[in-house]
Parts: sequence; structure tokens; C-alpha cells
Amino acid sequence: MTDEQVFERLKSILMDAFEIDEDRISLQASLFQDLDLDSIDGVDLAIKLQELTGKRIRPEEFKTVRTVSDVVVAVQRLFAN
Repeated sequence: MTDEQVFERLKSILMDAFEIDEDRISLQASLFQDLDLDSIDGVDLAIKLQELTGKRIRPEEFKTVRTVSDVVVAVQRLFAN
């Protein structure tokens, strides 16, 4: 999957599961400040990403994730492993 494909899938997840308007979602958007996600939403997002990748996500892999771009990079790492 390319970065653009991961971003598009992530955007769909954010719009469908968290009811975030598409125009608010960019690679630079902060998950917690710009998109108003909280820690429980972060867990829900991790579960959705596990479904997308088919791989278990370890908490330490997402401790530094702050932006949409960080999520794309983390998902690409999961696909690479």
C-alpha cells in the first residue's frame, strides 16, 4: 500500500468512525488537538488499524504518534514487518 492509499483509508476511518469532516483531515493535522480525538478514541483508532493491517499493534509503536502523518508512517512500518 502506498502512503497515499494509507492516508485515504485512514481518512475514511476518521470520517466514518469518528465523524470528522474531511476538510479537517490533513497529513499535518494533530489527532488530539486539530481532530479532537481523546485517549479512548486513540484506542479505537488502533483497533481499526489492526483490522486494516491484519497485524497486532503494540502500544509502544503508537506512543509517539501525534499527527495523521505519524499514523501513516506507523501503518507503513506494520505493513513492512
